[in-house]
Amino acid sequence: MSVVVAGSLNEDLVVTVGRLPGRGETVIGSAVELLPGGKGANQAAAAGRLGDGVAMVGRVGDDDAGARQLAALREAGVDTALVQATPGVPTGSATIPVEAEGGENLIVVVPGANGEVTPADVDVPAVRGAGVLLLQLETPVPTVVAAARACTGTVVLNPAPAQPLPAELLAEVDVLVPNEHELADLAGAGADDLAGLAGLARGLAARSVVVTLGGNGVLVVPAEGPALHQPPLPVSPVDTTGAGDCFCGALCTALDRGSALAEAVRYAAVAAALSTTGPGARGGLPDDAAVRAALADLPRARSVDQGG
Repeated sequence: MSVVVAGSLNEDLVVTVGRLPGRGETVIGSAVELLPGGKGANQAAAAGRLGDGVAMVGRVGDDDAGARQLAALREAGVDTALVQATPGVPTGSATIPVEAEGGENLIVVVPGANGEVTPADVDVPAVRGAGVLLLQLETPVPTVVAAARACTGTVVLNPAPAQPLPAELLAEVDVLVPNEHELADLAGAGADDLAGLAGLARGLAARSVVVTLGGNGVLVVPAEGPALHQPPLPVSPVDTTGAGDCFCGALCTALDRGSALAEAVRYAAVAAALSTTGPGARGGLPDDAAVRAALADLPRARSVDQGG
């Protein structure tokens, strides 16, 4: 079995600020770092830190930034043989202001080479034979559809950044992993409580839906059975950048090992919480031993009834 991530690779410019700027406002930063990023690569790095047999499919530019992204993935234990260098196009990039206290952030992404990933790029044996294929939306949607169709294993889609999705893609997804805002965009409506969110999730075409709720934990809406609310692991966050990506990578690692969905969510919730205790999208990525050691401190999940 294996985890294959088909998606984006970026170079992140992370700026530490006292507070996030409002519309049209200038704030002064206190520090700046150049770090590896991209939703796809972050998710692959998280999975690579947690287990073996992780591969990345995507594109970078034929530039120094691309070389740095490939080196960072290899250091995380990810096979990068299927990441292509694309001449004449820069590696994708993101600018991320992060609050010094609490770690809240904003992200502006320039796709670069990520926009050049084609259906032919994902029509490869690694994708077709993946135990779990993890997808996002920072590469062209037709390519995401092609990858989902090609995979004979479990297909997990993180529908970020939020955008309308064709029914043909949702029909191929085994586990959909939106945050609360992405779920509202997909469903065309919001909800005020967990029971309402579960109802929105059940209205989607995906077989199972896992809704990440930030500091409020995770909502698990399986294809069959009751919805569950998984409270978060108590931590003191330094930087929440990439926590959702770590969750997705860890979830796929656990699913690939044969864990049931609720068990896989517990593992992923712990990994994501631990990831916020370090800087940047990958500075706090835990290994498998750290996640297993912290699992005992994770509160138990509870069923979501109509009272929310």
